[in-house]
Amino acid sequence: MITVTLADGSQRQYDAALTVAEVAEDIGPGLAQAALAARVNDQKVDLSYKINEDIDLTIITGQSEDGLEVLRHSAAHMMAQAVQRLFPNVEVTIGPVIDDGFYYDFATQEPFSDEDLEKITAEMKKIAKEKLPVERFELSRDEAIEFFEQKGEHYKAEIIRDIPADETLSLYRQGEFTDLCRGPHVPNTGKLKVFKLMSVAGAYWRGDSRNAMLQRIYGTAWYDKKDLKDYLFRLQEAEKRDHRKLGKKMDLFHFQEEAPGMVFWHPRGWSIYQAVRGYMRKKLDERNYQEINTPSIVEYSLWERSGHADKFGEDMFSVASEGRQFAIKPMNCPCHVQVFNQGLKSYRDLPIRLAEFGSCHRNEPSGALHGLMRVRGFVQDDAHIFCEEKDIAREVSEFIDFLHEVYADFGFEDIIYRLSTRPEKRVGSDADWDKSEQALASALDAKNIAWQELPGEGAFYGPKIEFSLKDCLGRVWQCGTIQVDFSMPGRLDASYVAEDGERKVPVMLHRAILGSFERFIGILIEHHAGQLPLWLAPTQVAVLNITGQQSKYAEKIGKTLKNQGFRAIYDLRNEKIGYKIRQHTLSKTNYLLIVGNEELENGTVTVRSHSGKDLGSMTLDAFISQLSREVKEKQ
Repeated sequence: MITVTLADGSQRQYDAALTVAEVAEDIGPGLAQAALAARVNDQKVDLSYKINEDIDLTIITGQSEDGLEVLRHSAAHMMAQAVQRLFPNVEVTIGPVIDDGFYYDFATQEPFSDEDLEKITAEMKKIAKEKLPVERFELSRDEAIEFFEQKGEHYKAEIIRDIPADETLSLYRQGEFTDLCRGPHVPNTGKLKVFKLMSVAGAYWRGDSRNAMLQRIYGTAWYDKKDLKDYLFRLQEAEKRDHRKLGKKMDLFHFQEEAPGMVFWHPRGWSIYQAVRGYMRKKLDERNYQEINTPSIVEYSLWERSGHADKFGEDMFSVASEGRQFAIKPMNCPCHVQVFNQGLKSYRDLPIRLAEFGSCHRNEPSGALHGLMRVRGFVQDDAHIFCEEKDIAREVSEFIDFLHEVYADFGFEDIIYRLSTRPEKRVGSDADWDKSEQALASALDAKNIAWQELPGEGAFYGPKIEFSLKDCLGRVWQCGTIQVDFSMPGRLDASYVAEDGERKVPVMLHRAILGSFERFIGILIEHHAGQLPLWLAPTQVAVLNITGQQSKYAEKIGKTLKNQGFRAIYDLRNEKIGYKIRQHTLSKTNYLLIVGNEELENGTVTVRSHSGKDLGSMTLDAFISQLSREVKEKQ
């Protein structure tokens, strides 16, 4: 008797071995029709998987994350099959699933055109209608190499040669097309109905510029047409909100080849930066952090002692001087330990919270650079808390409250929590890792926060909670983190005098809320489509005169607003008022004050919001009160 325990806890029993597909059919024809694959004891398998012992079973449908992954992986195979039908001399290489879609790299003499994508799409639709069965079979490594060499698939054979000789490999066949793959896949190509090919790009074989250039076709696949339509809408919105385009349009910043991955902040962009930094500085002061500043260039030996050189050496910029090797700091933590080490510390001094808006540099690959989102030079809202072991839970709990407050003020309420545990390559004892992981999990549980575990994704010195926020398009951005570190303080000789008079090594909590200023500002620009809340806006108010008669009055109003601490300008150009209104609206100015003869005579201003709404005439004092309230409440 075989017992199958389903995801809802119910059980079904069978007298003989059977496939997952047969279990789905037994549960009901609706599920059998929707089923794409399954999880057997948390391992993803095909519907053809044979069950011959007691198992836990979850049927995967296209409405789940697992289901979408199966659909997209299978769609990648179908695309490769369509390409080889249309272009028989093309070799397939690698075709993984990525966020919201998939891609496949092809070795071809001629690049693919937009017309080719249309032809490939039509052929994919034809393959889907054929409902070709997708069958899994196994070969030894040597058999697989011979199989693909005979087919002229030399890239695929090269991949297999890097696999240990004693491994048995799984392959998937659909019609005349066969590919190396772990699976699982849909049972037949008829399940692949909603897909779209998005674009073509060049890609080096195995990501190495010394290798051949391949053609990469990107695509996406979804459960139903509505999901695809929503996704395409989100892409259009993301295009409109692209911070790089808005940054240029709003005159915020620029990049240039002489300093790849380094930001040139313009006055308007720098005002946003200063508003964010000023806000964070005030919040840090309220929570008893002490702000410090540490050198940007430090001798390489410090990074070797901290462990960063071994882990991040390739990503660090280095420079030699007077026979000594230095590194431009990629992070702040070892330098903060040096500040802690100055002077004898007692348990009564702890916790010590050291914060720095630290300028860091990392040698990111040029191909990975992406506006403000991925740079080489950046500033972290970094801080390190030196505390006793008994204080970990309290400090983590208070940090979570701090983070929630900050994210809410910036307009983010939807947060995803992940606990990243010990990686294979790490420092420190298992006992310390046990304590660290338990402390973080307990802090999340104490606040009734639902969280997900990411096994093996912790930092090399300690586990961490990652805080990811969702923007208005549902995109997820990992920004905040808090990490428990029992190792680095000891490696760098940090100690304090404990209550019993003995010297002990403090626990070090690494924490950040925004991550980097550059990336967070990029996220803010896209989230708000450039129309930042008043308290963050680069230009909060523009005063516009209609004719030269009101010039002095407009200038007086502008200066009054500036003296009150608002970011205001007055536009006295000899241009038509409609032109000025349009220009300042496009630059995302929050409020426009229009002054003509009537306003001059009455000592008032006519207020227009960024959306074009006429808020009527009011005194300047009344308008200033409204601005002050809006800034204070961070509306």
